[in-house]
Amino acid sequence: MPVDEIELIRKCKKGDPKVQKQLFDCYADRFFRLAVRYLKDVAEAEDAVMLAFIKIFGNLKKFTYRDKGSFESWMYKILVNEALMALRRRHNFFLTETLDAEKLEHDSVVLLDIDAGYLYELILDLPEGYRTVFNLFTIEGYDHGEIAELLGINESTSRSQLFKAKQILKRKINQEGFHYGT
Repeated sequence: MPVDEIELIRKCKKGDPKVQKQLFDCYADRFFRLAVRYLKDVAEAEDAVMLAFIKIFGNLKKFTYRDKGSFESWMYKILVNEALMALRRRHNFFLTETLDAEKLEHDSVVLLDIDAGYLYELILDLPEGYRTVFNLFTIEGYDHGEIAELLGINESTSRSQLFKAKQILKRKINQEGFHYGT
């Protein structure tokens, strides 16, 4: 990828296919891994990446460069939204009942000896609703209000989903003999 992000954006806005391919090649693998975290299905993740790039190139003229990283962040949000739309299209994106948000425990996780690949597999095995909220909150950094808006749920449902995802992960990690929590 060219060092000058502004020049890259300018050429992509003009429709330069070589630069567009260069941009795609630079981000496609990373975006695919992100899409799989949400969708689990490889073919569905590939579709989400392709649709995201179609939207990126189609809406690039509307993008305004702010500072270094703003372009990547803008593309990243398009991809996350595309993955969420794919989940909604499935018609089986159900979230479970809400727990009383006041009673949720907040715990920290100490996982010094666990392999990242193992954690990734545990996250992929979470039920779809739990996995989605877990990814949005823990990995993407959205707050519960933002998650509620993105998914069309209540904030308390988002909190409940995160709590339950953590409980499942905690149970699976403890079954393997690792230490979870402090």
